[in-house]
Parts: sequence; structure tokens; C-alpha cells
Amino acid sequence: MPYLRFKGFDEEFLLRAAPAIVEEFARVAAVPREIVKVELLSIIRITDTPRSLEILMFPRSQERHDRIAARLHGLLNNYNYRDVHIFFVALSPLLYYKEGMPLTNISWLPAAE
Repeated sequence: MPYLRFKGFDEEFLLRAAPAIVEEFARVAAVPREIVKVELLSIIRITDTPRSLEILMFPRSQERHDRIAARLHGLLNNYNYRDVHIFFVALSPLLYYKEGMPLTNISWLPAAE
């Protein structure tokens, strides 16, 4: 956690690019690399939908979210993936459970951001 969920991307590309994406995300989001999860979601397109990057994480400041989105957009642009929709799904530590217990003490989450 956090999760970076890619939709509409090539698996070979994502396997190759994942280390750089994780490194940049962890740096800008100020989280340990080891906790960043990358997933490629298999979807069936019913209507015309764009490629997307869905980021599930605990909320940060708007400025931090903006920086994360800008850096990932730039990185994907460098790989010729343009017009990717990037959006956040804000999770609550009280509604995120590990071993049946809500996360109430997250050492790497900034308290006053």
C-alpha cells in the first residue's frame, strides 16, 4: 500500500518500467519503496475508455497529489504513453484493515500534511 493500478497498458512495458515508476512515486509521495504495489488490471472495454492510472493511497495535501500526478504523467509521457488519465482513490486508515485490524498507527504517514 499504496497501490498503483494501471489499465490499458502493455504488460511487457509495465514490467520494464515498474522499478522507475515505483522509485519516482515513492520519492514524491514520501513513502518507502517497499510498500508501493503495482498492478496491471485486465479489463474488457465496453465503450471507448482511455488508459488510466488509479492511485489508491491515504490522503495527502493537494499540492502533494498534484506533484505525484505531474511526475507520473511526465514519466509516462517519456515512455510515449500520452493522454493517460491519472486519478486518486483516497483511503482511510480507519477503513483499511490488516490482519483484521484497522490501521491506526502508520509511522510513514505525515501527521500534519
